[in-house]
Amino acid sequence: MRFPVLRTVIVVVGAAAVLAIPITLVLGHVPATSTSLARPLAAESSRDFDDHQVQLASRVPKPTAAPAATAVGAAATASTTAPSHAASAAPVRATVPAFSHIFEIVMENHEYSSVIGRPDAPYVNNLAATYGLATNYFAASHPSLPNYLALTAGSTFGIASDCTTCFVNATNIADQVESSGRSWKAYMEDMPTPCYMGASAGNYAMKHNPFLYYTDIRNNAARCSAHVVPFTQFGVDMSAGQLPNFVWITPNMCNDTHDCSVATGDAWLHNVVPAITGSAAFRNGGVLFITWDEGSSNASCCGDAWGGHVATLVISPKSIAGARSSIAENHYSLLRTIEDGFGLVHLGAAGWSSSVPMREYFR
Repeated sequence: MRFPVLRTVIVVVGAAAVLAIPITLVLGHVPATSTSLARPLAAESSRDFDDHQVQLASRVPKPTAAPAATAVGAAATASTTAPSHAASAAPVRATVPAFSHIFEIVMENHEYSSVIGRPDAPYVNNLAATYGLATNYFAASHPSLPNYLALTAGSTFGIASDCTTCFVNATNIADQVESSGRSWKAYMEDMPTPCYMGASAGNYAMKHNPFLYYTDIRNNAARCSAHVVPFTQFGVDMSAGQLPNFVWITPNMCNDTHDCSVATGDAWLHNVVPAITGSAAFRNGGVLFITWDEGSSNASCCGDAWGGHVATLVISPKSIAGARSSIAENHYSLLRTIEDGFGLVHLGAAGWSSSVPMREYFR
């Protein structure tokens, strides 16, 4: 009788062990359950929040939750759509540094792989090697205009086209900067006159000028003309030592690589960026962000960001040299970083828990 009992015990234990192996394998590879997105702050209306949720439900696959980032580079969480990169040994800062001046240049319509590592973009790649590069960064939407709104107000406001009469009554980064006692200007290449209201003129296009979509700027002629100006004014202000605290620059439709080659945009940046990095405004506590408005894919991350995998450069005297971050970031992260650098509240999706501040690039 002992032998049948013993055989029964062995069979039961063996079956349990066999079952445990696939269960362990499965559980060991199931990603953590995605956490819900934090509701935007009061600065964003409930309508704006609903717009984001509609886009999220209809266009964005649920992301897997990213583990907390503890280091720059490959040790940080990477999206499956982004390549892995060598890590720079540096701790992640607790906060974004305070900045005296923030410069932002927005290029156009190229995936990360069309720019980074490409021989036709030597200057951009030199900047990436010298300063910081976001290797896992995503645009918000398609086409251009919603991305420009996301970068400046933390929402696409339900806009899904390059419309030229879809104005928005919303608080934006210019309002925040001005209310904080700082100065700002948006420099638009090939814009014919300050606060030009036309949809286009030569290589200028209003769809790449988000500030004319905000009614509190558009409908205030004096304010608009003083702050939304042709790019020719940039050289004048630079020479006079009168650069504002927040500088937005939109190249024309050729130089931003929308209508012309990556090499053309690279040459334009090679001509413009050294003037910025050589200025006192940059050297004394400044930062320059260069990003692309959207890619050619629907690659996504971080909830409401599905506009493609794009390159973003973080350039500052405070940058960690050659830093590579694979932390999942997006246009809302960039807006949040600018707001944190100026000590401002977060607008819209910039306040979501999925829109992490880009603090790991700085010493």
